[in-house]
Amino acid sequence: MENKLILITNPGSSSRKYALYRGKDLVCSLHFEFEGKGIICTLKKADGSKKVLKQDFKELTSTVANLNRILTEEGYLGGMAKLDAILARVVAPGEFFTKDHVVDEEYLKELEKAKKRAPLHVPVVAGEINHFVKSFKDTPIVAVSDSSFHADRPDLMKYYAIDTELADRADVKRFGYHGLSVGSIVNYMKSQDILPEKLIVCHLGSGSSVTAVHEGKSLDTSMGYTPLEGLMMATRCGNIDPAAVLRIKHYLKYESDESIEKYLNKECGLLGVSGQSDDMREILRLRDEGDKRGTFAHAMFVYKVQSLIGQMAASLGGVDAIVFTATIGERSDEIRRTVTQKLSYLGFAIDENKNLADMPERHTDISADGSKPVWVISTDEFEEMIRRAGVILGLDEQ
Repeated sequence: MENKLILITNPGSSSRKYALYRGKDLVCSLHFEFEGKGIICTLKKADGSKKVLKQDFKELTSTVANLNRILTEEGYLGGMAKLDAILARVVAPGEFFTKDHVVDEEYLKELEKAKKRAPLHVPVVAGEINHFVKSFKDTPIVAVSDSSFHADRPDLMKYYAIDTELADRADVKRFGYHGLSVGSIVNYMKSQDILPEKLIVCHLGSGSSVTAVHEGKSLDTSMGYTPLEGLMMATRCGNIDPAAVLRIKHYLKYESDESIEKYLNKECGLLGVSGQSDDMREILRLRDEGDKRGTFAHAMFVYKVQSLIGQMAASLGGVDAIVFTATIGERSDEIRRTVTQKLSYLGFAIDENKNLADMPERHTDISADGSKPVWVISTDEFEEMIRRAGVILGLDEQ
């Protein structure tokens, strides 16, 4: 995709984020969010400088309809500068969404159907893509699947213990997510000739997952039908007994499925356990101050990560290296330290000085002498999206 002008969208529930690339080089990024009752856009240029742009519209859903105007006024589009492609990260359950697609009528129909299956995740990106179709009529739009990296896992790792014919008919399986992040890590390690046969990738951030990678391919991963399964996260509960979910729904007098789903996704995890914050930095501060719930939230998160590392090691039949990535994995030396404390049985130990040092390089080995490699590697989902889009549009060789 060299020299192609590419716009990438990764919409959230309370903000809209976009990045404009020329090939693999960042041109600018735009972050739309509420400020009081209005919306502002923070434009960040490639040199790191920032500019705040106040907007007249009042709803985030209006953002995409104004993107063309904003990018033109700021000199990034117009004249000879035209978009060659738009890429959208899609998190949606269903076999159809385990593949990347050039957006067409069929894709829009399938996305509309998926809204009922994942009412918290799908409507936002569906609205974004629909607006792009209208606002950039001559630009190809690629829906990049966040599940694709996991699509070829063995059935043993994909099915729940339910009637398999029902699973096929209802399209209910463990699709897995964070595939763009793990795929980015794997491709980077290949490029550096450091990819082992048996790898565990710990993507620890607001959303968290642990993935077993065998010979560069996903073997097992902690997220399931939706990103709610698996690890305790910032506001997601992770694994929970379905009977407990029904009890919570009854106890809280929720009438709709959407209400309980929102509770499990938005009010649990670090936030629910600590009762105060979904930010790991705050959780660690609470722990250091002796706050009981903050201390418990930290301990629970570490335990859950350690447990899933053990599960993934069992899936792989051993493990050669571990990678920490994403916001918490890359930035929190304390989480890396506490997680690895109980991994000596797998052959892992970290060097405290390496773990505490600044990490300017994209990858750093923080393992102690005699330990198997423990890597801290920066993930780059946008780079992975560009690579994948180049393949599906036929602009790059595979």
